[in-house]
Amino acid sequence: MKTRYLLLFLFSLLLSASGLASLPVVDRDEARFVQATKQMVETGDYVDIRFQDQARYKKPIGIYWLQSAAVGLSGQGAQAPIWIYRLVSAFGIALSVVAVAWTGARLFGAAAGMAAGLALAALFAVAFEGRIAKTDAVLLACCVAAQGALAQIYAASRRNEPVAGFLPWLFWAAQGFGILVKGPIAPLLSALTVATLFAFERDGRWLKKLKAGRGVLLAAIIVLPWLALITWKSGGAFWHEAVGKDMLGKVAQGEELHGQPPGFYVLTYSLFMWPFGLAAIGAALVALNHVRKDVRLRFCLAWYIPFWLLFELIPTKLPHYVLPAYPALALLIGWLLAAPPGMAQEKLKRWQTLLWWATALGLAVVTLGLAAICIGAPLYLDHAFNFWSIPAAVAVLAAGWLAFPRPAPLSVSRIGAAAAAAGIAYALLFGTIAPSLQPIWLSPRIEAQVRAYRPCETTVLAASGYHEPSLVFLAGTDTVLTDTQGAAAHLASDPACALALVPVGEEGELTAALAASGRTAARLAEIDGVNYSSGKALALGLYHVAGQ
Repeated sequence: MKTRYLLLFLFSLLLSASGLASLPVVDRDEARFVQATKQMVETGDYVDIRFQDQARYKKPIGIYWLQSAAVGLSGQGAQAPIWIYRLVSAFGIALSVVAVAWTGARLFGAAAGMAAGLALAALFAVAFEGRIAKTDAVLLACCVAAQGALAQIYAASRRNEPVAGFLPWLFWAAQGFGILVKGPIAPLLSALTVATLFAFERDGRWLKKLKAGRGVLLAAIIVLPWLALITWKSGGAFWHEAVGKDMLGKVAQGEELHGQPPGFYVLTYSLFMWPFGLAAIGAALVALNHVRKDVRLRFCLAWYIPFWLLFELIPTKLPHYVLPAYPALALLIGWLLAAPPGMAQEKLKRWQTLLWWATALGLAVVTLGLAAICIGAPLYLDHAFNFWSIPAAVAVLAAGWLAFPRPAPLSVSRIGAAAAAAGIAYALLFGTIAPSLQPIWLSPRIEAQVRAYRPCETTVLAASGYHEPSLVFLAGTDTVLTDTQGAAAHLASDPACALALVPVGEEGELTAALAASGRTAARLAEIDGVNYSSGKALALGLYHVAGQ
């Protein structure tokens, strides 16, 4: 049994490996997280969270501590490359995969657990988050650990079986660490699950097995020390920013241009649950017909449905917000695989059949779309054919085909084959094709030119017209984000060493501003491309004071 979990853990790490080092720092969330961690390492302050000189209090400290630990263990300090930071997410995903396999094995049997673990490891959303250095992969591990413990406590109680003594402690520890990583999301997921089960059954006696008194104390011991420190250090600003602006702002209205109408997660489901979205919907539809008789299915549906519905109603929407609910669907895939043979052939109601076929269309569209992106993106952006596009597209098509449910549910071997094909596709897409798309990776190209033309060891870059956080991470914490007038003042203040990045179209303004100090600007390099965060095409010039 331990061997099975070790293999899943290693399989998940293998699926996340390609792209950890080759994929440039992604704007804007990842870049903000890693820059804040980098500044912790630079300053030695592991309580406060800052991006340059601005407080960054939208999320708690957990992910920054984990990334700081990875950087410290690397021995490279603040100069550690991005893959060091991303290792935390890769391990978070691997732990999530093992946790869902463990839960599936305890609820439905060993084969079901293996199928659930393989399916979760290969989801598009999971593959992406495992390569990005931010909170969501580690949050997923906390959520699956908490929900897995809760599911076993609930199922054992409903069957009048003894509850393993470690399960309540695991549940509350996972809640504490989940809060330290991303605030209330893990407790919210469990609270919605419990509330849904209570509404269905009108019986909450099983909750006594959670040992809430001691459990809440454990969670408090994990969370409160840092909350007390940051409250003291920030003068209460952390609560205003994290709760007043970030959390409540997302509930009240769409924040940072991420407002979307209800139905957003329905429309993006087939992509972010690819390639197993159809298998999951099929299993969930069958499970609905047995929810009154099987407490395990009741728990899985109570895990997924209310969390998904709540986030459909919240105005601010990003695809990864519903990631903590996806393991419930992976468990249902495993359940149907291990269920009696005739169950998968049950006749569905008309609306269920329509939903199944709509999801089947979604699987086909996403599969063909991903294959087209593998081939078309290099042609469109680089105006060149990438050799790796063909095997990537073939792997995408193979994964979509293998994951398509036949009249019988998918077997473990077929799920494994689909997961392996998806893993090959991700390795080529995220590890080779995406990093080769030079026009969209402006920050690494800017940093390379700064290194090439740096006149002094102490050179500081001032950037106008391009303020992406990835540039700060790559070019240095001292990077000045300003306008063209500010860039001119920066050059004039240190004519021997300073560099400035200014849109080529504003070169005249830069020259005029420098003329007041009797100096002129010399363009050292030009960097053209597309800022994918804003969708704008840019032509940026790197400038130095002429004659220096």
